Amino acid sequence: MGRKDNDCGSWRGDDDDPKTERNTEGKTGGFNQRPHCTTPETDNSPGDNSLRLESASLCDSAVSADDDDGVKKSPKGGSCKDDEEGHLVYDVGLVMKERYEVVSTLGEGAFGKVVECVDRDKDEHVAVKIMKNFECFREVARSEITVLEEINSLDDDNSFACVRMLDWFEHEGHVCIVFELLGLSTFEFLRLNQFLPFSVEQIRHMAFQIFRAVCFLHRNKLTHTDLKPENILFVSSDCGEGTETERKLRSLDVKVVDFGTATFDHEHHESLVSTRHYRAPEVILDLGWNQSCDVWSLGCVLMEFYLGRTLFPTHDSKEHLAMMEKILGPIPSHLLRRTRKRHYVHSERLNWDKQSATDDYIRTHCKPLKQYMQRKSVEEQQLFDLLSCMLEYDVCRRITLEEALWHPFFSPLRMQTHQRS
Repeated sequence: MGRKDNDCGSWRGDDDDPKTERNTEGKTGGFNQRPHCTTPETDNSPGDNSLRLESASLCDSAVSADDDDGVKKSPKGGSCKDDEEGHLVYDVGLVMKERYEVVSTLGEGAFGKVVECVDRDKDEHVAVKIMKNFECFREVARSEITVLEEINSLDDDNSFACVRMLDWFEHEGHVCIVFELLGLSTFEFLRLNQFLPFSVEQIRHMAFQIFRAVCFLHRNKLTHTDLKPENILFVSSDCGEGTETERKLRSLDVKVVDFGTATFDHEHHESLVSTRHYRAPEVILDLGWNQSCDVWSLGCVLMEFYLGRTLFPTHDSKEHLAMMEKILGPIPSHLLRRTRKRHYVHSERLNWDKQSATDDYIRTHCKPLKQYMQRKSVEEQQLFDLLSCMLEYDVCRRITLEEALWHPFFSPLRMQTHQRS
């Protein structure tokens, strides 16, 4: 895949490990409502080829259809056959479990489809994730259900911003997981808003909820492993008054979704996790990973909220490491000594040609972290101090989310919480 550079910095790619290519769960929304705020596509919007789903999330591109809902309408209801890729073939009106009536398709991806359904028992709309009819996908679904049941049990009053699983069942060999219906992903909102960045105050409000949710996972010995803007959804994407070039959300409440690759501390840890742009250096260097890889990912997410584009626009692991060095300084030699990826290292330094054309690209697109700060306000200085603690190479020195929640950046929200209590 050739390099693509545009104003929105939205080039996505990952030739070396296609399993974890950036996806577009937020593009149509993993558990989404139909978008309430829509803007015309612009030249800043990423091309379809740069946004391919290759992780455990389910929403990639809208399915081709004969109608606006993305599925063929039929007075007879749905079909129970599968296509050659293992997806359930269905029509609007299909009723599953004698309860969930399909009304539209929300998204389609490598692991299955997400449909909007009416729950006839409760007369409410829900999102149903329909896994492909292959054993490997059933195993992934069972793993996700185990995690979601644990989350529901530990957070029975829904205090933390993790998506709620409402039910699960099997339909014609497909494992189906029922979720609350949410709004747009933060990535999709950025895309529809022409990649205008979020304000520092908006970032603080969203980050506090996300950090509490992921901190809750960490306290319960879980690592999400795939945190990114596509996997952070607005509870509602209703928009208030805005301008022709900018949409304003009525609420900034968000939830973390997609627990298909979430891993308990005691479980086997796959060597390669996370989507490229949010992958921690210890994962790239094959040093082993723990919950702190989520902290790194969230640091990248907050920078994307702040910039309106990804911090590391690359598809190559060594180039990714070189970008980290340009932004964060040299990778510590003790980490390079330990890596099993010896081709990344020369004389205890990153094996990188600073005279190459690729290095010219890095110099053009990357600069030291603090130089990204657009204003010198106290709030922005606090945000960048927090980011520098999250984007720390050494996991032993990287801040935990428990500590991050006590950072001065979140003081205004802690005070509000205290006053309410």
